[in-house]
This record gives sequence, C-alpha cells and structure tokens, in this order.
Amino acid sequence: MSLVQSARALAPTLAERAEETNDLRRLPDSNVEDLANAGFFRMLQPARYGGAEVRPNTFFDVQRAVASGCASTGWVLGVVAIHAWQLALFEERAQDEVWGQDRDALISSSYAPTGKVVRVDGGYRISGRWSFSSGCDHCQWVFLGGFAPTPEGSPPDMRTFLLPRSDYAIEDNWHTFALRGTGSKDIVVDGAFVPEHRTHRLIDGFKCESPGNEVNPAALYRLPWGQVFVRSVSTSALGIAEAALDFYRSVTAVKVGAADGAKPRFDSTAQMAVARGTSALDKSVLVLHRNFDAMMALAEAGQVPTIEQRVAWRFDSSEAVETCVGIVDELFTQCGGRALFTSSPIHRLFCDVHGARAHFANRPDKPGRNFGGVLLGLRSTDYFL
Repeated sequence: MSLVQSARALAPTLAERAEETNDLRRLPDSNVEDLANAGFFRMLQPARYGGAEVRPNTFFDVQRAVASGCASTGWVLGVVAIHAWQLALFEERAQDEVWGQDRDALISSSYAPTGKVVRVDGGYRISGRWSFSSGCDHCQWVFLGGFAPTPEGSPPDMRTFLLPRSDYAIEDNWHTFALRGTGSKDIVVDGAFVPEHRTHRLIDGFKCESPGNEVNPAALYRLPWGQVFVRSVSTSALGIAEAALDFYRSVTAVKVGAADGAKPRFDSTAQMAVARGTSALDKSVLVLHRNFDAMMALAEAGQVPTIEQRVAWRFDSSEAVETCVGIVDELFTQCGGRALFTSSPIHRLFCDVHGARAHFANRPDKPGRNFGGVLLGLRSTDYFL
C-alpha cells in the first residue's frame, strides 16, 4: 500500500475521533501514534536518519488525505513533518543532536520573530513569547523565528533557532472555534542559549544553499524554504474542501425535504454547487502539483527558480485556500439550518477552513499584489519565497 493509500485508509478513523480531538484541543495520542506508525512524520526526513525522502507532491497528497478525515490532524502533520525537511538544512551537528538519540523526535515551530535575540559567545541568548506552535504537546524540540543582531546598515538576518524541550515552557492558551485540535499554544522562553550551529539563516533557505546540503545532497533539500513552508499550511484546506464535498454529496443524494418532500439532488442549484466545487478543487490540485513538479525539476538540474516563478507559486498556494473557503461556504449555505448544529460535520469543516484562511501565509492579497507588481515590472517586496 502506498503512503497516499495508507492516508486514505486512515482518514475515516481520524474522522471518528474528530470530536474528541476538538474537545482535547490537541491531537489524541492515538492520532499521533497512527501517523508515526504509518511513517508519515519521516516522509521528508533524510535517508541517512531513516527517512523516506519522498517527493513533495507525495507528502502534500498524504497531508491532504489526512486532513480530509480530520483537519486538525492534517494541519499538525503538515507543519510538524515539514520540520524534518528544514532540520536537514541545518548543520550536521544540529541534525545529530536531534536524530542521533531519537530518529522519531518531532519538532514544532513558531516562525514570527516576536522574541528578543542577543548575540553571546558561541551563539545567541533568546527570550520572549512565540504563538501558534501547532502540535507542540507532542514535540521534543521547537523552531523559533528571530532576527540575529547585525551591524548597523547591514541587511536583516532572520533565522530559525532550534531549542530542546527543556529550554521552553508551553502556555495552554489555545481556546478557539477553529482547528481546535491543533493545540497551537504559546511557547515561552526565558534566556535560553542557542549555539550557532542550531540556527538556520532565511537567506540560505532562499538561495537553496544551506549548511545541511553538504550531508544531504538530494534535490529535495535544494528547494526554496519559503515555498515548502507555505504549502505545509495551505494543503490542509484542500482536504477540508474535499471532505465538505464528500459530505454534501452523501447527504444531498438521499435528502428529502421535511416540508414539501422535495429532493435536492434534482435542484439545479445543488447540482451547480457540487459541480463548481469539485471542478475548482481539481484545478487547484492540478496547479499545485504542476508547481512542485517544476520546482523539483529545477532542483534536479542544479538550478534555482526565478523570482517570477517564486512569486507565482507563492500566490497559487494562498489562492488555493481562498478557493477552498469559497467551496465550503457555498456548500455550508446549501445545507440549510441543519448545518448550524455543532454536531454537523459541515459546521466543523466551515470553521476549520476559515481557521486555515486566517494564517498569514494563506491570505492571498499581499502575495497577489506582489505577483501582479512583478508582472508589471516592479521589484518583489516578498522575501518569504
């Protein structure tokens, strides 16, 4: 059975646990165990540490299938498993510190540079609070974003800092109406020391020339960091839209109106809603697959994408989420009053897709304006590419 087939087979079980997942406000341990046993967390891990080094489209297809069963589980899988890929870009010493003792170690993250970073002998001292660290309860390490101090007049030096669980506290403040099971809680750090080798520079990820490439030479690890990250937070929306379409089809195909005995499957409005949604989702998946096929082809040829390609792909990733929101919104409206009950699957999907849309990487306006500006001859204003 392929990884994608395994994910499809697991999705119904995850759906059965969806309410439990929401109530816990984190993933049930059984969900994490199922993902680990299926090998999903190791999909992008280097082969030298027991990973599968799958092609990106396989990884994202697995994430989409998992999210079709449970959006929160798909979200956590995406943003936690993608960190194995980024860790492969760090210096070898950092990789050995994490995987040398435990090849199943998991890493959560919070990339917004909201903390304080001070340069000290051998590395950095960091303090502060970072929010939205999805899946942190199940992880032994964390990636935190921050700006390393630079001389006045120098370009900003944004980095990812890698910390072990002993160096930070988790504040349980994740009380939300959407993606409740992601457990995206705050990370609090009080003066932790991070050695230089446990940092990764954003500019290295942008250039596709990271220290880890010396020991992980596969083309997979020469993709632009920003392109890989944004897809890890947009892909779950595709699974949510797929689940909404499946639910709507199953209910509408047999529904009979209580007041007049009407059968919605004969209603042209219902027919058009499911047709539009299915077609729109299919187009989004095709475009996103095409983009990563092109990205991998460049990496395999030893080339890096142009700015024009990057801004287009960045926009496509966010626009796909907007498309999914439109699909779910239309189906939610078509479902009538029963959709208002919190016990209705479409209610949960409606909330979750809007939760996904709220992520800064999934808002299409800024990358869309940047894409349009580049097409009109302006310089790109987005460095997260």
